[in-house]
Amino acid sequence: MSQDRTHVYITARTQHPAWVLLASRRAPLVIACLQSIFEEAHDGVLMDDALHSLAAMLAPYANDEHYEIDPARLPQLAGRELRQWIRRSLIIERGGRIYATDALQAAINFVEGLDNRMMTSTASRLSVVQREIERLESGLNPDAGQRVASLERRIAELQRELVAAQAGDVPVLDDVEAMERIREIYTLATGLRADFRRVEDSWREADKVLRHNIINEQRHRGNIVDQLLDGHEALLDTAEGRVFENFQAQLRQSTDLDLMRERLRDILLHEVSERALTQQQQNDLRFLVGRLVKESEVVFQARARSERDVKGFLKTGLAAEHHRVGQLLAEIFQEMLQLDWQQAATRRTASPLPPVAIPIAGIPLIERLRYKSLDSDTAAELDLSQANAEAAALDTEFWVDFDGLDREVVIAETLALLKEQGRPLSLAELAAALPPSHDLETFALWITMAREAGIEIITNQRESVDLTDEESGTWRFSLPLTRLDELSVSAIEWDI
Repeated sequence: MSQDRTHVYITARTQHPAWVLLASRRAPLVIACLQSIFEEAHDGVLMDDALHSLAAMLAPYANDEHYEIDPARLPQLAGRELRQWIRRSLIIERGGRIYATDALQAAINFVEGLDNRMMTSTASRLSVVQREIERLESGLNPDAGQRVASLERRIAELQRELVAAQAGDVPVLDDVEAMERIREIYTLATGLRADFRRVEDSWREADKVLRHNIINEQRHRGNIVDQLLDGHEALLDTAEGRVFENFQAQLRQSTDLDLMRERLRDILLHEVSERALTQQQQNDLRFLVGRLVKESEVVFQARARSERDVKGFLKTGLAAEHHRVGQLLAEIFQEMLQLDWQQAATRRTASPLPPVAIPIAGIPLIERLRYKSLDSDTAAELDLSQANAEAAALDTEFWVDFDGLDREVVIAETLALLKEQGRPLSLAELAAALPPSHDLETFALWITMAREAGIEIITNQRESVDLTDEESGTWRFSLPLTRLDELSVSAIEWDI
């Protein structure tokens, strides 16, 4: 057992990027530099900015023999350091920008944990473990009687707390327990960002494999699409993928995140927070929701790159097939030109290719061309009979596709509203008077109407429109400033 563990640790010491970084000679300088530049960067860092920051970090330690830094070659040394960690997958370089990975975050967490050992007391951890054991046992037990008893105990406990609160007896946590709870929340919250970073790393690794398959051309285009979709489903089946998916569900209901943000603000305003957390940790917790939103944007950008790669591969693959067919036809035509068609023997020679026209003199070529026939000799008739089906039997995809924007109705309603108001209306005023059922399509149609009518569209000035969807989620649209009037819009000749 100990030998197996030793072998695993030796392998990790030589291959895991975080361990290799921590064991390197310039680890303190590299970690401090990368941590500082990635703290506020949520869409990567420009390679030039990273090189400049690392060179500036190395300069004060040029005379330290331990780090072996040549002051005359700081830019070259910084470039060599960054390229080394890119090769070891500690950071990722793409499009002139570098991105952090979960391995880098693990190294940063290890270094920070050396000074900030936030260990909660045994009593606190024991109570958390006992509570979770009880909830898990209740959730796994199919016995209805025990489930009822467990629920009755919870209700009785809540009833006692309610009676005490109504009587004015509201116990609060003492300082020690409050500090323990705050530190537990901070530990869990920082783990969320690590989960998001692992999701991002997983997407980048899947994107790397996808790119290799595209470049090697060992997969059919349909297989590439299947690999993209299967990779997405497999990622959501992981623990961090489920955390990310649940967070995306909460983004649609911004009220939950707003409440979370307000509660964190109230907790940090308590005087105990200053003793429980350092100033940097308080800032991390204060801006947790915003940073999670930005981390999710980075994950979506990584996924969008994969989708763009697949889309480009599909288009270029189709174009390459057309090009190869054209080359094949050009070679056939070139061989045909080299034949002596004046000789009857040549014209009567059998060919593996079927003739494209019937050899009848005196009839124009266009009338002698052979049309492509079916492979089967059986006559197939086109079935144009009317088919009836129950509406309940139709799939959900049919109704989603069927429920599209009726452009004619929207144009007619817009013209009627402009005529009724007798004045130009902005997009926000149109949305207030005619609540759009298809928000993006309706706004795009109104902007198209303004462009077709020659109405000025001011893109550097915006107006906001808040709409509520069917799931009671609120969406805010930032729209360019323009005003539609009846005279200009009625003059448009629509080709619908």
